Amino acid sequence: MKVKEDRNNNKMERLNGEFRDREKVMRGVKKTDSVIFEGCKMYHNYFRPHMGLKGKTPAEVCGIEIKGDNKWITVIQNASKK
Repeated sequence: MKVKEDRNNNKMERLNGEFRDREKVMRGVKKTDSVIFEGCKMYHNYFRPHMGLKGKTPAEVCGIEIKGDNKWITVIQNASKK
């Protein structure tokens, strides 16, 4: 008997596709400890608006707001304070 699951992996497939497009043209991504992985996760979760979230980022939906003209610089400056 098959059980119908209401789950799908669309979000993960989208992230993998996004990363793969970027990784094709970059060097140094063959290592599993590459900082590029963390940068891609940051971009996907904190900077890139998602259509499925009505133009918001996952962070914004969770109540995390990054203020400033350049969000990348704001995040880097905040991270360097800790």
